[in-house]
Amino acid sequence: MKGKIQFVLCLLVGLLFINAGLDKFLHYMPVPKDMPQKMMDSFAAYNTLSWIMPLVGAVEIIGGVLFILKKTRPLGAIVLLPVLVGILLTCITMAPSGIPMVVVIMAIVGWVIIDNRSKYLPLVNG
Repeated sequence: MKGKIQFVLCLLVGLLFINAGLDKFLHYMPVPKDMPQKMMDSFAAYNTLSWIMPLVGAVEIIGGVLFILKKTRPLGAIVLLPVLVGILLTCITMAPSGIPMVVVIMAIVGWVIIDNRSKYLPLVNG
């Protein structure tokens, strides 16, 4: 039962990141009307660097796909972790209303990391 619950949660998180990554290339999601001006200014600044959003989008898509597949889920969790930290810091500084969702997603990714901690030991132990 635990495996099925984890699969469904990882599928949802993976699809969420794939969708966010694809939007960075295709721009099909509208900008929320209640987005704080501070955040809109930051995104405008990011867009002046033509390479940053495609890079983040590619990492989100790759991480999302890796996170969905059971065999590559531990790698996907590590790929998505820095993106999640950036999203959390953005929410803390600019849009606190997004913090609960980020915390839930971080808990799911954290669960995968903790479940697979034995796979990370060779990286740490050398």
